[in-house]
Amino acid sequence: MAEVWTMGEMIVEIMRTETDVSLKEVGLFKGPYPSGAPAIFIDTVARMGHRAGIIGGVGRDDFGKCLLERLTRDGVDCSQVIESDRSATGVAFVTYFSDGSRQFIFHMGNTPAVEPKAPEAEVLAGIRYFHVMGCSLMADERFAAEIVKTMHLARRLGARVSFDPNIRKELLRGSSVLSIVKDVFEHTNIFMPGVDELRMITGQTTVEVAVAKCFENPNLELVVLKKGSEGSTIFSRSETCDMGIYPVEVIDTTGAGDCFDGAFICGLLENKDIRSAAKIAAAAAALNTHAFGPMEGMISPEQVYRIMESNTGCT
Repeated sequence: MAEVWTMGEMIVEIMRTETDVSLKEVGLFKGPYPSGAPAIFIDTVARMGHRAGIIGGVGRDDFGKCLLERLTRDGVDCSQVIESDRSATGVAFVTYFSDGSRQFIFHMGNTPAVEPKAPEAEVLAGIRYFHVMGCSLMADERFAAEIVKTMHLARRLGARVSFDPNIRKELLRGSSVLSIVKDVFEHTNIFMPGVDELRMITGQTTVEVAVAKCFENPNLELVVLKKGSEGSTIFSRSETCDMGIYPVEVIDTTGAGDCFDGAFICGLLENKDIRSAAKIAAAAAALNTHAFGPMEGMISPEQVYRIMESNTGCT
C-alpha cells in the first residue's frame, strides 16, 4: 500500500524551445513531457524510494501512455488512474521569457484529467501523507470537491495533509477558488507556499506577519516557504530554518517546486529534522532544474546525497 497519495491533474506539457516567443506566435515546441504538478510531486516521492500513488485520469491515447509508462516505470501506483475513451489526455502549452516568467495555456476542462472521483477507504489503507496541489483545485469545481472529499477521508485514516497552493493565474476564475483553497488550508499540517501565495492566502503584506497568521491554524505544523533562486525558509512553532540552493547549471525550472515538495515529504517520512529535510528537497529541486522538462532530472537518493556531500553548504 502507498504511504503517500495525491489526487490531481495528469497532463503532458508541450514547451517552447526558445525564450521570448509568445504562445500566439508561430514557433517551435518540444514535447510531450509527462507533467501535472501532482504527477511531478508523486513521481519524485517514488524516485526517492517511497511507496507512492496517484488518483487521476488520462485519455486512452499516446499522451496517456506517455504519462502512465513514465510514472509506472518510476514506481508510482497508478491503479487509481482512469483511462477514458471519452476525450483526450489533458495538455499544457508553456513558453518562457528572459525575465524568468512563464505563460501557460491549459487544456484540462472536459478531459479525463478532471474526471476522477474520491476512492473507497480501503484504497488509502496505510496512508501517511495526502498531498494537495492548488492548481488541481482550480482545474474544475466538481473535481475540486472530490479532492477535498479525499483529503477528509485521508485525515480520518490518520494521514497528515501537505498543501502547495501552486496558484496559476491562468486557472483562477472567480472568488470560489480562493474559498476552496482556504478550506483546504484549514485542514493542512504541512503548508508549502511561495511568497506571493503566502501573502494572498493570509491577506498579509509581510512574511513574518503572514507566517504568524498561518500558525493560528491549530492543525498546522510547518510552513515550508519556497523562494525560488533564494532558497527556502522552514518555520515550525518553535524554530526557523533558512536553506539556500545547490549550485547547478539551470536549464529549466519547471517542476522544481513540485520536486522540492516531494523530496521534503520524503525527509519527513524518514524522520529527518527540518534542516535535513530541506537539504534533501533543495538537492532534488536542483537536479530537476538541470534538465529540460518538468519531470526530468536524475532524481534518486544516490544523486541527491551526492549533491549534498559535494556541496557542504547551500549558496
